[in-house]
Amino acid sequence: MMRVTTPSPPLVTPRGITLSGSEKAEALADNLEAQFQPVTNTLVLAVIEKVDVALRSYFLSHASKPQLTTPDEVHEAIRGLRVNKAPGPNGILNRALKHLHRRAVSLLTRIFNTVLRTHHFPQTWKHAQVISIIKLGKDPALPSSYQPISLLDTIGKLFEKILLARILHVVKERGLIRDEQFGFRPRHSTSLQLVRLIERITRNFSEKRLTGAVFLNVAKAFDTVWIDGLLYKLTLLNFPSYTVHRIPSYLRDWTFEASFQTATSSRQRMRAGVAQGELISPVLFSLYVNHMPPPSHHVELAHYVDDTATIAMPRKPTLLVSYLESYLNDLQWWLSEWRIAINVSKSTTIIFVRARRHFIQPQPVTLFREPIEWVDTTRYLGVTLDT
Repeated sequence: MMRVTTPSPPLVTPRGITLSGSEKAEALADNLEAQFQPVTNTLVLAVIEKVDVALRSYFLSHASKPQLTTPDEVHEAIRGLRVNKAPGPNGILNRALKHLHRRAVSLLTRIFNTVLRTHHFPQTWKHAQVISIIKLGKDPALPSSYQPISLLDTIGKLFEKILLARILHVVKERGLIRDEQFGFRPRHSTSLQLVRLIERITRNFSEKRLTGAVFLNVAKAFDTVWIDGLLYKLTLLNFPSYTVHRIPSYLRDWTFEASFQTATSSRQRMRAGVAQGELISPVLFSLYVNHMPPPSHHVELAHYVDDTATIAMPRKPTLLVSYLESYLNDLQWWLSEWRIAINVSKSTTIIFVRARRHFIQPQPVTLFREPIEWVDTTRYLGVTLDT
């Protein structure tokens, strides 16, 4: 109660300086709306046309019969809800759902089964209340310095748990996620991916190999996902047709409002991407990037959703850059085709070598004709790694 609140500085936007709370809320919303846009690239027009033709043909076919839910499954999903989560726009707390009578759970089950049958995700569940928190060490006068936290409809998130269980069952049963991807898979974690990477580096030390790694920064990964491209990839993975028919209603026509202190912006639209805060978003993104080009004999990959590392392991320093460049050349075409943008300036390359003083740093590795900076330390999955 005795804490002194720090006054918020004006926000600097392309339209000028904002002073009031409502103006700042609108500025933050405008900045977010600019992010929720598909990546544009004239080189991918042929891919866009191919995807459009394939999806039109696919959605003319009838969907398979959905796997309906039961009151017991809904009750178990409610039991798994965390009571300390903030409510979304409907204001319903998870604690309140845990006190629902059996009759109310049965009615929720009927609603969820209607959604599964009709392929229609209700619009009221597709609205996010976005709270912005300043990023550590960033300029508070810039809208881009704020991290958006999306609060979603409580009932909609409960239905997501039902839908996510069906998606994960298919993923696990068919082994659809590639081995290098450790994100949101049973018995996989950030810790295990880090152990895998560090064991590879230390093994290379004992085998007198260099380890060169490129850590890519995917620009607004969840915000810019090409929805039609994602649906097309789900068809290639032979996902059950009732799931593919349902996903478009779930992904499209999302709206949001940005909050700043006591003010709220006008309602804005998301034109691309999967909303952050959704339970299914990380799994869908993992499936979207699942067909990233496979590595060669001298290159390995390490993925955790959108955190991607490319590792080369030559014996000779002269081969290090050529191995990395060879894979990145294949990768940049794939990234262009599937409209994924990379922040090259925020990506890093590092060489792990035991005898550092006898090592001469090679020429920079490039991606999209931009050099990626060599560094002595980098962060991967929250852990700092040095040479």
